[in-house]
Amino acid sequence: MQLSFLRPLYDRPGPWCSVYMDASRDTHDSRPQVDLRWRALKGDLIGQGADQATVEAVEEVVRRHTPMPGDYGIAVFANRGRVVLTEYLSAPPLRDLASWSALPHTMPLVAQRGEQIAWVRVLADRTGADAVAVSAGGVPRRATVKGRESWQLRRVQPGGWSQSRYQRAAMEAWHHNAGDAAAATAELADRVGADVVVVAGDIRATGMIAAQLPERWQDVLVRTDAGSREYVGSDDMLMDDITVQTIAEVADQRIATALDRFGVQEDVGAGLDAVVSALQRNQVDTMLIVDDPSADGELWIGPEPTEIATDPRQLADMSVSDPQKVRADAALLRALIGTDAELTVLAPEEAPELTDGVGAVLRYVDASTPGRGNG
Repeated sequence: MQLSFLRPLYDRPGPWCSVYMDASRDTHDSRPQVDLRWRALKGDLIGQGADQATVEAVEEVVRRHTPMPGDYGIAVFANRGRVVLTEYLSAPPLRDLASWSALPHTMPLVAQRGEQIAWVRVLADRTGADAVAVSAGGVPRRATVKGRESWQLRRVQPGGWSQSRYQRAAMEAWHHNAGDAAAATAELADRVGADVVVVAGDIRATGMIAAQLPERWQDVLVRTDAGSREYVGSDDMLMDDITVQTIAEVADQRIATALDRFGVQEDVGAGLDAVVSALQRNQVDTMLIVDDPSADGELWIGPEPTEIATDPRQLADMSVSDPQKVRADAALLRALIGTDAELTVLAPEEAPELTDGVGAVLRYVDASTPGRGNG
């Protein structure tokens, strides 16, 4: 998981207000329920010492956000009277939470987001296509392709000497329209860095589009004849299911790859001490962490992302004069973002034996790396 979307939260000094709340409004008394939830969180923030301007900035976002149907949540991060990041959550948080701390409390957000897969889906027929693309950061893009050929799209059978000419004309029109759709698909895939390209709809159109996609997209291509541009129904639900399943499979494969890379390191990068040491040395390529909402461990930090330690005396050796004690997951995430490292969030059953619930795939290993007979 790339964490660059969180960078704005670490470019500004704290303290930070972090709020997670159930913002669902799908019942007749939903507005009063949201107000009650916010009132409780507001009291928590004030009790923790949050300044009035920052609390009011969060309150404005909570009360004025655009409601969504169904059950969902909202995460808001603010400091110094300004909201810096607002994220919708696809499901309500496990519990409403309000934190006022030196670093933003972002672990619940990244745990719910999980592996972000960039994808493109094209719903095609013989006249054109509708395409939607979503980047790894969740930014959607859309395109509608109207094929250049609108004449002779059906393979009629008039009989006589002209029959083959009509059929060739139809095939040529389909081919041209599919080429236009393929070009638009490739452009969208390039823009979002797609991990998955799903081509759905008319079976003849999908085949022609797939055949004309550049070679670089062939390995991530999935074809299905589910879905229709003209009719909405159960077939479109099947198309949605195939898209979601394909995205999930890619996410699972990415997690498996990270675990495999960690496994071949054998005796390095396992446990909190080893990960902290690696972050100090800018060695971490990808950190693995088990999602544990009850975790309350702490670490010590200085002003810089790599100034992170399990003991404040380590920071004194780095000339940090005033170390701060913060949530361990908050310190780890700050260090990852500051060193352009990535994160893989694991369910407990995916890594039951991971020491301290944390590990790291390293960029390099040298003679002084802990675990190589040196620590």
